[in-house]
Amino acid sequence: MERRTLLRAAVLGGSSAVFGGTLWRGAAYAAPAQPGAGPYGALGAADANGVRLPSGFTSRVIARSGQTVTGTSYTWHNAPDGGACYTDGTGWIYVSNSEINPSGGASAVKFSSAGAITGAYRVLSGTRQNCAGGKTPWNTWLSCEEVSLGYVYETDPWGVNAAVRRDAMGRFKHEAAAADPVRKVVYLTEDETNGCLYRFVPTTWGNLSAGTLQVLVAGTATSGSFTWANVPDPDGSPTTTRTQVSGSKKFNGGEGCHYADDTVWFTTKGDNRVWQLNLATNTYELAYDDSLVTSGTAPLTGVDNITGTASGDLFVAEDGGNMEICVITPNDVIAPFLRIDGQSGSEITGPAFSPDGTRLYFSSQRGTSGSSSGGITYEVRGPFRS
Repeated sequence: MERRTLLRAAVLGGSSAVFGGTLWRGAAYAAPAQPGAGPYGALGAADANGVRLPSGFTSRVIARSGQTVTGTSYTWHNAPDGGACYTDGTGWIYVSNSEINPSGGASAVKFSSAGAITGAYRVLSGTRQNCAGGKTPWNTWLSCEEVSLGYVYETDPWGVNAAVRRDAMGRFKHEAAAADPVRKVVYLTEDETNGCLYRFVPTTWGNLSAGTLQVLVAGTATSGSFTWANVPDPDGSPTTTRTQVSGSKKFNGGEGCHYADDTVWFTTKGDNRVWQLNLATNTYELAYDDSLVTSGTAPLTGVDNITGTASGDLFVAEDGGNMEICVITPNDVIAPFLRIDGQSGSEITGPAFSPDGTRLYFSSQRGTSGSSSGGITYEVRGPFRS
């Protein structure tokens, strides 16, 4: 991914842009040819699955909560949430969390090289409200509990090896994780209104059983420099991890987290922001802030899960908002890539690309019913930018 030093977030249909936390006007950004149309063009009418997509893209339903996955005897979990894809021979696997408390856990669907579903199974059970998580470079899935004093569980996407609770990664209201193979650390977000951003430094890279939990320390501004400080008691009891280190920077509802090219991108749902950490310079800044949009309509609200592609595009899912996944391009245009109609009581979760980058998986956590038992998991296929 191309690393942005300052992100100009285009306000579609308006004349303003968010630039490094400052409102800019005029031609300081790459505006699309027509309002609402990004690099893939405008969204078309809803298809048979209720998904609005650009021309050339198609959707299919992979699984529904409480129903058997097509071609298998496995019943898909309720409230599907964070997810990731893994190469499996000539095919691949999509892993999905279940944000249910109690029971939670995670499941997986296997695909052939042609995209046919060949199996589905459980990879984690007996946990609580597994929200997001992250993929490791050694091909495990970190499933995070979004509860007070929650844990991170390292799971096997193939369902062969038993999941392992990783106590050293701290006990707090975990949300997402992103591995950095350069610095050999894992970044962790915290879904609290005064949450923190953490990193876990394993004693041995590739083994998460022991290491040091650190928290980001910075000022109260929306940009500046940062450092890392050790969390004295990662167990979080009796003192929560977010209150143990003086000067730890607070974020309003940490959500998705994505690492690429010396940059960490993470979202905060409480204030509809996308942040970036420049790890080469140890500086941070806002990449997107909808509160600074003063004309037109904010192109992205309810920011939640985030992922990226080799082309440098970021894909951000909405919790509420317009039920969209929006794309942020390296040219700093923000536009809806897809929208789900008729599911305003839900949220979009778990965006992840197949290993070859031609298919995007995600879920509507509560579907048309607005209930955790109404979750729907989708696949979108088409000419994604490479």
